[in-house]
Amino acid sequence: MFAGTARLLKKAQRRLWMKYALRGVGGSDNHSRLDLAYSVEDPWNMDSSLEQARFEATNRVIEQAFGRIGSVLEIGCGEGHQTEYLARLSEEQYGIDVSTQAIERASVRLPGARFASTDLFNQPWGHEHHRFDLVTACEVLYYLSDPPATLERMRHLGKRGLVTFFAPASGRIGPHLEKMPGLHKDWIHHGATSWLVGWWNDD
Repeated sequence: MFAGTARLLKKAQRRLWMKYALRGVGGSDNHSRLDLAYSVEDPWNMDSSLEQARFEATNRVIEQAFGRIGSVLEIGCGEGHQTEYLARLSEEQYGIDVSTQAIERASVRLPGARFASTDLFNQPWGHEHHRFDLVTACEVLYYLSDPPATLERMRHLGKRGLVTFFAPASGRIGPHLEKMPGLHKDWIHHGATSWLVGWWNDD
C-alpha cells in the first residue's frame, strides 16, 4: 500500500515539475528550459512501461526496415534510455542532447557510446554526406523551431532516418514529414497512447 502511494506521489511530483520546467518550450529551441527539466533524474519517466513499449516497438521497425545498423546518431538522446535499446541493433552509438545534465548521465549509463551536449547542426563527429548509417529523432521534433531544417539535415547525415512523435502532434509535425521522399509510415500503439513512426532509406 505504502509503496503504491509513494509511486503515485512521485508521478504527481514529476508531472508538476515538468509542467513548470517545460513552460514555453514547444517549438522554440529553448535549450535552457530543456536542461532545467533534467534537474531531476528521468524527468520524462523513461523507465515506465509505456516508454519501454515504445522503445521495443521502435526497435522492431528498425529491424524490419533496415536490419542491423553500423552507426546510429540519436538526436535528443536524453539520459540514454533509448540509446540502450538502439545499442542492441547497432555497432556504434552516438547521442546528442542540449542538456549537459542528461549527457552526463547517458555517459555513465552507456560508457561505450559517444555523447555530446550539442545540437544536430554542431555535432562533433563529421558532417559529410551519409556520415551515419541511421539518424533518429524520437520524441524530439515538437521542441524545435524549424522541423523541416532538422529533417533535411538528418537526410544529409544519415543513409537512413527514423522519427517518432506523439499522435496529437501529427497536425504540426506530420505535414513536414510528408514531404520526405521515400517516406514509410506506421503507428505504434500501447494502451490508449499512439505514436506515428516514419522512416526512409537512401542507401
